Amino acid sequence: MSSEPLTVAATAAAAAGVTATVPAASNGAPEANGTVHSRPAKRPNNANRSGNNRKSKQQRTKRERNITEGSTEEVLRCDIDALLKARREAAAGPGEEEDAAAPASEADLPEPFTEMEVEIHELSSTGDGLGMVAGSDQVYVVPFTVPGDTARVKVIRHVRGEGHSHADFLSVVAPSPLRDDARVRCRYFARCGGCQFQMLDYAEQLRRKRRIVVKAYDNFANLPRALVPAVHDTIGSPLQYGYRTKLTPHFDGPPGFRPSKRGKNPPGAAFAACPDIGFMQKGRRKVLDIEDCPIGTEAVRLGNTRERKRMQEEYVNYKRGATLLLRENTTRHPKDGDAASAELAPYTVRSECDATGSVDVKSCETDSKATTTEYIGDYVFTNPAGSFFQNNNSILPVFTSYIRDRILPPPADDGRPPIRYLIDAYSGSGLFTITLSSVFEHSVGIDIAGASIEYARRNAALNGLGEDRCRFIAADAGELFKSVTYGADETVVVLDPPRKGCDASFLAQLRRFGPRRVLYVSCNVHTQARDVGVLVRGEGEGRRYAIESLVGFDFFPQTGHVEGVAILNRVEE
Repeated sequence: MSSEPLTVAATAAAAAGVTATVPAASNGAPEANGTVHSRPAKRPNNANRSGNNRKSKQQRTKRERNITEGSTEEVLRCDIDALLKARREAAAGPGEEEDAAAPASEADLPEPFTEMEVEIHELSSTGDGLGMVAGSDQVYVVPFTVPGDTARVKVIRHVRGEGHSHADFLSVVAPSPLRDDARVRCRYFARCGGCQFQMLDYAEQLRRKRRIVVKAYDNFANLPRALVPAVHDTIGSPLQYGYRTKLTPHFDGPPGFRPSKRGKNPPGAAFAACPDIGFMQKGRRKVLDIEDCPIGTEAVRLGNTRERKRMQEEYVNYKRGATLLLRENTTRHPKDGDAASAELAPYTVRSECDATGSVDVKSCETDSKATTTEYIGDYVFTNPAGSFFQNNNSILPVFTSYIRDRILPPPADDGRPPIRYLIDAYSGSGLFTITLSSVFEHSVGIDIAGASIEYARRNAALNGLGEDRCRFIAADAGELFKSVTYGADETVVVLDPPRKGCDASFLAQLRRFGPRRVLYVSCNVHTQARDVGVLVRGEGEGRRYAIESLVGFDFFPQTGHVEGVAILNRVEE
């Protein structure tokens, strides 16, 4: 599963009380495997979030959230500590012992909302610059900056006892050699919370994302460096703009609306005019009105124009905030057929697919319950428009080919039987089970979401795959391997969990089953590193593993997000 950087803003809106007409995307991306969200969409005035879910999240401690979800706070803390350590070592000189610096006294720190200049020394894995002022060990976290920048910032808040502060970016005083603002294509950049890297050359973005993977394994795997192979160069996206097939702009409720006190709002609370519709401002609980988002596909951008026009007339029907769905849908026609040359409907686009000799007509779906279609090479997948499926279709052929080419180990004359079976854990609507079907005698996809499994079965049929080639099982998380009859020596397991990674129970099941090979795909390389560390250390009952390779994929250009792929082999003892 991948993270969805733009919807981090939507998540912040939810925290502020924004409700949605479609299921809000996770903090990070829709799952690459197409997991179907089971919560139904609601129309205006009926949108409600699950109170039980909200309560359970509130009951967990901050430390518990960090451990299970790979929080940005924990990642940021590691990067700040590394920066301070490097500076202490540089100051100490060769052979000298470094002194640990105490956090700056709050009395010595600038007052909130003070404007000042800071020099940016490092880029955090969160996508934020880390800056300092000469003569102080206080670190300032500054978005939209890169190493080498001198930036004018506004101090927002100090994190007590942690030695760092958060600041708003105001302007560049002296640009880094890495920065070229002529590369920026979005007029909302440096205000919208969606993108961080538009000022960077794309090759530099890929280098930075490789470092994110490296640091994730340094900080979260808890493994000796000798057990972690060199991380390969990040594999780039064919499209760096115009790639997102799903966007979820949203708007806040009318003045006086208090989502935490439903039923107690002033009876006259209503919109006086069409509200701002877009994404959250960076560091603010306020929606930034976004007329156009250049990382969206052409069909999605046209859909955004259409929905904004609709909202100019229909905003009076909304009594609270909502999230709008913009999801690309593809209809494929033979190139020489009448439909391929027919007049296009409004807000649709046509593109020729040379590889298949067909013409694709792309539209934008806004009903979360409607079924949308997309193609990955010769494979076709359908999903509810509001469900989770990878948002960068341009990179999926590259990505699935990479997985297919490496899903089996190199040939070896070691007397072991060949790998013949695939288990696709967290299978969602069948992305890996189906695209890898030609490699195996039989495959099984397993997911705890019954709705996902139903779509996976439909997708298998659409691609000509019967149960003699693959089957799908809806299984309880605690019994994922009980329905599998494959021999462990002949089986490879693909893992594609949600952002929080695999829980301890699942990893214990996996190690007890002991497949010969594991391929772990993750939208959060930090929780992936944590889980891979568990498999490599092999503590307690079950088999242990060795890492064969690590690589990142750039599913979300212009953002700080990177998708990780780790390949592991069972250690024979």
